[in-house]
Parts: sequence; C-alpha cells; structure tokens
Amino acid sequence: MLIKREKLNATLPPPISGISRSTSLNILGVTITSSLSVADHIHTIVTSCSQTLHALRVLRSQGLPAEGLFEVFRGVIIAKLLYAASAWWGFTSANDKQRLAAFIRRSIRQGFCAPDFANFSDIIDHADDDLFKQILSNPNHVLAPLLPVKAESHYSLRSRPHDRQLIPKLTKLYDSNFIVRMLYKQVY
Repeated sequence: MLIKREKLNATLPPPISGISRSTSLNILGVTITSSLSVADHIHTIVTSCSQTLHALRVLRSQGLPAEGLFEVFRGVIIAKLLYAASAWWGFTSANDKQRLAAFIRRSIRQGFCAPDFANFSDIIDHADDDLFKQILSNPNHVLAPLLPVKAESHYSLRSRPHDRQLIPKLTKLYDSNFIVRMLYKQVY
C-alpha cells in the first residue's frame, strides 16, 4: 500500500498553497475516492439507511402493518441504495457487496423488508439491463453517444443482446465502466 501511495504522490502535480488536496470526491451524491473505490459511498448510504430504519421502527410502533413497512422500505431505503447504482456498481469490491447484502439480511430479520426480497445484485442487474435497453432504443438518450458503432457482420453468428461492436477490454478500471460492462454482459 505504501508503494502505491508513493507512486500516486509521484504522479501528482506539486501542491498549490492555500488549496488542500482531497482524496475523495462527491459527485451528485456518490462518493468516489482517488483509488476509484466506492467503499466510502457504501458506508455513507448504509449508515443513512440504518438511521432511516429508526423511522420505520416508529411507524411500526404506531401500528403500520407489515405490508406497509415493506412498501416504505422499498420506496425509501431501496431507492437510496439504488441511487446511481449503474454508475458505481462496477467499482464495488466483494466487501462492499457483502456489506450491502448484510444490511438487507438484517432488515429482513428485523421485519422491515419482505422475506422474499430479491437478491440486491439481481435488482441492480435488472436496473442496469433496463437502462441499457433505453440507451439502445433511444438515439437521443444522453448516454447514447457513448455507445460504439453498430456491428456489421456478414456471418451468421450467435445472437447477442445488442447490435453494437465490442470494444477492447483494456484494464480492470475500464471494465468497471457501465457501457463496457453492459456490452460484454451475456455475450458468451
């Protein structure tokens, strides 16, 4: 870890007096560190959602039935967890995913989330698929210019979920990008 920091510091420009250097950036509510980790973001949203569980406890004590609690949980907490997930999900580590799954399991155990709640990864995958279909079907979508050109094939190849050329996978960082992840999803 020390070597990586020394490398990172060696590539940074000299500091400017009066301006402090930051190791993380909050962009539209998503915190990303200089190492492109979203662990801080996961920590922040899980903490926020844990605090929101207190409001659900109050609602339950006031007589809100279980079905109502489940709906409020989906509408508030799941919405917080899913916010901009297509952008940051590719950068999550196994620990980050485990922390999110543990929060959902704890919420089910405490009776705030329906016991038959789908796997959180599956929900994000479904949201990613929906967004990618919208991008493919709408040439005016704000993300449409990021798509590669349509593939021209003169061969009878197996079908893919999209008609775009596959762009080369260069680095792990590049593979974490939403468009690259979706282009390669289910192509094999």
